[in-house]
Amino acid sequence: MKQNNFPQQTHFLGVLIPRDLTLTLEDCRRYMNEAFGCKSGYGTPIHVTLVPPFHLPERFTTADLVRAIEDDVLPLADQLKFDAHINNFDAFGDRTIFAKVIHDDKWTALRDKVLSAVLKAVPGCTKKDQRPFQPHLTVANRDIPAGASVPALEVMNELNLVEDFPVDNVTIFERKGGKWVPAWSGEL
Repeated sequence: MKQNNFPQQTHFLGVLIPRDLTLTLEDCRRYMNEAFGCKSGYGTPIHVTLVPPFHLPERFTTADLVRAIEDDVLPLADQLKFDAHINNFDAFGDRTIFAKVIHDDKWTALRDKVLSAVLKAVPGCTKKDQRPFQPHLTVANRDIPAGASVPALEVMNELNLVEDFPVDNVTIFERKGGKWVPAWSGEL
């Protein structure tokens, strides 16, 4: 299936977060929907993206990605596992509101190792983003009304969400029926 003459994105890789934190951020998504009509995000479990969505060519399968992570990433789990820190909420302008994950070089190391494994298994399917890696947990994006970010952040930051969570998995997501679903998760 094609959209805008580009193949539809079929996969991405990320880190799922613990259930209690997921529930808190899903409440924030509901608030954005009720207060501002935002519907974005509901098709994706709460996660930190390591490798953004890409199209997996038909000659490859999710199993190829699984093997790559099992072979090239999971054996380094002792070096790659760590605790991440959230310090309230922030936004990328009016386009994305997120729980702010504090940058740590360990995030970049994990992202680089996962990206390298993906590119080794499926050459050319994606490329490294040239912008600095900014781990974050998206609450709303794409359909935030102009000017809504400031009042939304004021409300969300009243939660004073300051919390640590374990970075203990690499998860492969697949697009199924218009939603992103975890297809496989490997424990670090």
